[in-house]
Amino acid sequence: MQRYRRDMRGHGANPPNANWPQGAKVAVQFVLNYEEGGENCVLHGDAASEAFLSDIPGAAQWQGQRHWNMESIYEYGARAGFWRLHRLFTGAGIPLTIYGVATALARSPDQVAAMKSAEWEIASHGLKWVEHKDMPEDEERAQIAEAIRLHTEVVGTRPRGWYTGRCSENTVRLVAEEGGFDYISDTYDDDLPYWLELGAQDQLIIPYTLEANDMRFATAPGWVTGRDFEDYLTDAFDVLYAEGQAGRPAMMTVGLHCRLIGRPGKIAGLKRFIDHIQSHPGVWCPRRIEIAQHWAKTHPHRRIERPSQMAKERFITAYGGIFEHSPWVAERAHDLELGPAHDGPAGVHNVLCRAFRTASLTERLGVLNAHPDLAGKLARAGRLTAESTSEQSTAGLDMLTDEERASFTALNTAYMEKHGFPFIIAVRDHSKASILEAFRRRIGQDTDAEFDEACRQVERIAEFRLMDAFA
Repeated sequence: MQRYRRDMRGHGANPPNANWPQGAKVAVQFVLNYEEGGENCVLHGDAASEAFLSDIPGAAQWQGQRHWNMESIYEYGARAGFWRLHRLFTGAGIPLTIYGVATALARSPDQVAAMKSAEWEIASHGLKWVEHKDMPEDEERAQIAEAIRLHTEVVGTRPRGWYTGRCSENTVRLVAEEGGFDYISDTYDDDLPYWLELGAQDQLIIPYTLEANDMRFATAPGWVTGRDFEDYLTDAFDVLYAEGQAGRPAMMTVGLHCRLIGRPGKIAGLKRFIDHIQSHPGVWCPRRIEIAQHWAKTHPHRRIERPSQMAKERFITAYGGIFEHSPWVAERAHDLELGPAHDGPAGVHNVLCRAFRTASLTERLGVLNAHPDLAGKLARAGRLTAESTSEQSTAGLDMLTDEERASFTALNTAYMEKHGFPFIIAVRDHSKASILEAFRRRIGQDTDAEFDEACRQVERIAEFRLMDAFA
């Protein structure tokens, strides 16, 4: 089977209503990354110095050497930036989620005590603030376990949330396998939480942000002044707030770093943004753990049978009748590149139609000829498929007058004699009168054009049948 593991569908066109507490229009959640003391440094046993997310333009790692300037910038975050942010958020009455690197927390007992006193959530940001992309799976699994152990030792409780940041393709799966996390945030793919099935584990994912994030003070393109950051956050909030007022409440995450936003010239914009959101009613500012608890209670996960995971025999059983008496359509569709995006009616319809459209002219003609005449002999004999019986009854074709039945019989005969296949129409789009009008109009069409029209109608009928199947 060709299977595509990425999910391009997500919640789809109609996401679930978040139902935030007290009917909040938007949830604005602030994350403070605490990485100072956990970054690359030869003092920490690393091969080189740090080069990521600082105010040093074009920074590069120094192999085998301490980078005094880089270290001091990180130290500013712990020594001054953290406390400036602590005063801001405790004064505003907004609790934070800390993404705490375990080794950084172990080297900052005063800051940990202040986080706990403020009742901030301390989630795990891994063992060290280093890249995981090239880390062997066994080593990464061991680092996850050690991060949890050290975090629990330093903080007093184990972390319930996880965010690596500099992750590998295995990180989310490995963290979920550990089994003790209420949420994982190593994704950036939605405005709402969602569930991810990883083996036997149903793992809640709360996406994070790299755009509403002060890291762009240290990247290009990025922020230059605090007002740049403020303007972006304000625009994002205003759009989400308006969407919430329209009945689609979502989540906004703001990502912060002590050594970046903790500078006086940058934090001014953040202060003004906090003033802005606190001037609006219906804004919820929770910790991430509270979002996780709310989502698990309000939108608990329910496993369903997924078309992209079905064996071929099961797929044919489920969808082999969607194209009338033509299970080969489903058989070929199953061989296409299915993934999570095909686990709904639109996705299955798409692959079935692709299999039908790429079939030979003879095969497609066979599908057309598999359809019964409208109100014809099979209908009168009660020999239609259940789907066709239901479809014809919705337009009242099972309750015709003698005159109407005579009209349909004459039209069916004339159409078949001219085009060589039955008249096909998605009756749910029509009334009895409009079906008759289309019948008379289409008899006169060129056969090639009418063949194309009949194929489109077959696809439309399949769409209705799939909506019924998934409902």
